[in-house]
Amino acid sequence: MTWLSYSLVAALAFVLEVIDASFGMGYGTILTPAMLMLGFDALQVVPAVIASQLVGDFLAVFFHHQFKNVDMSVGSQHFRVGSMLAAFSLVGSIAAVLFALKLSKFALNLYIGVLVVIVGVVVLATGEKARDFSWLRLLFLGSIASFNKGLSGGGYGPVVTGGQILTGVDARAAIGITSLAEGVTCIAAVLTYLFSGKTIDWSLAFALAIGVALSTPVAAAVVRKLESKYLKLIIGVFTLLLGILTVFKTIRVL
Repeated sequence: MTWLSYSLVAALAFVLEVIDASFGMGYGTILTPAMLMLGFDALQVVPAVIASQLVGDFLAVFFHHQFKNVDMSVGSQHFRVGSMLAAFSLVGSIAAVLFALKLSKFALNLYIGVLVVIVGVVVLATGEKARDFSWLRLLFLGSIASFNKGLSGGGYGPVVTGGQILTGVDARAAIGITSLAEGVTCIAAVLTYLFSGKTIDWSLAFALAIGVALSTPVAAAVVRKLESKYLKLIIGVFTLLLGILTVFKTIRVL
């Protein structure tokens, strides 16, 4: 990679991580196909995206906590939700990496797109309706989302962030919780890639991580300024649009 390539990749990561850390989704879901269109190989991109997001997620947790968007003190409800979600997500993440080369790309992309569309529709349809908190529903969605993450580098945030809102978690807190859970999931995915003999393009991962690291305080400040009801609406719309875009891009190649 040239210095120009490093700069472009870092800038792209910066913009997408601002979106991701502000609304709980968008980094891997958008960055992976964007990098492929720039000419990078899929097996080069996915591990690098996951490795760079590991950095972004834990920085996002720190800044969201500092800005009081979420309470990540050990023992708090938000910390327990994030920890349980992360632990349950490990299973899906590891399984996804192990089976990554055995699934049809078309089937995978269509599945992720349809799932994200459904979550977005449900988030928007429920509006301001309060829902009882459900561990079972949340952990089920976490397993599906981590499987998406391990397979494609994206698809985690839309399901987990939207899923938390559907289980009664405040939208602002859901973003910080997603960062914690996704960070742990990324650790598992990176280690599984390494132990399975896959290589990671660390130069590409480093370039992405620079942009990610610079973006997290900006995103935390954005979330602090927005009211939860508006965040919920934005998250619902963004989730729906990401799902529709994924489905459209998938069926367009038929």
